[in-house]
Amino acid sequence: MAHQTIAWANFFVLILSSLLFLLFYGLSVSPAVLTRVMGGRAYRRCAHYRVVSFVFEGLTLINFGLYLAFPLVTPIPAVFPWSRWVSVSIGLAIGLPALALMVKGMLDAGSEAIAPQEEQGLFGGVYNDIRHPQALGEMFLWTAAAFLLNNPFLALVSTIYYPIFLITMWMEEQDLILRFGQTYVDYMQRTGFIFPKPRSGGDPNRRH
Repeated sequence: MAHQTIAWANFFVLILSSLLFLLFYGLSVSPAVLTRVMGGRAYRRCAHYRVVSFVFEGLTLINFGLYLAFPLVTPIPAVFPWSRWVSVSIGLAIGLPALALMVKGMLDAGSEAIAPQEEQGLFGGVYNDIRHPQALGEMFLWTAAAFLLNNPFLALVSTIYYPIFLITMWMEEQDLILRFGQTYVDYMQRTGFIFPKPRSGGDPNRRH
């Protein structure tokens, strides 16, 4: 009984911390919207929100690990119906490209990967092709983690991060339209949301 109490508490914290990550990360990518409310303090406040979102994201990762020790009693099997090495291979096949995309996006975004910068212009690099490489890569890391942990229930739970990250991408785009106006609208027409668009020419002034 105590084991299941801990299991349910861990699961509740996992879901709550995921939703709080959505809340604070969404706020952190909305400096132009918040500027209308709090003026010049908005960008500094967004940096604080970003840190808080990372804390909740880290807590969620801890919850993933704790689930192995305190699983819920469900009809879902405890492990996948194949060798653990197959799960690890699937996890690596998903996780390594996702991690590479996320890191590439962070490098091309520079300091704005940590906090929005009021003077930041448009990005280049991978942002010439897609607008949200960081979020796209990170979105799949949770599924990769579930396979590396060889846990079907966590693989199911990992799907909640798809709408979570899609919502934050949408929130960020609304803010970027406010920040950059028609320049960003034109950029949206040239590049893909998460998949590259075919194009005949290049433009070095693009970002997410």
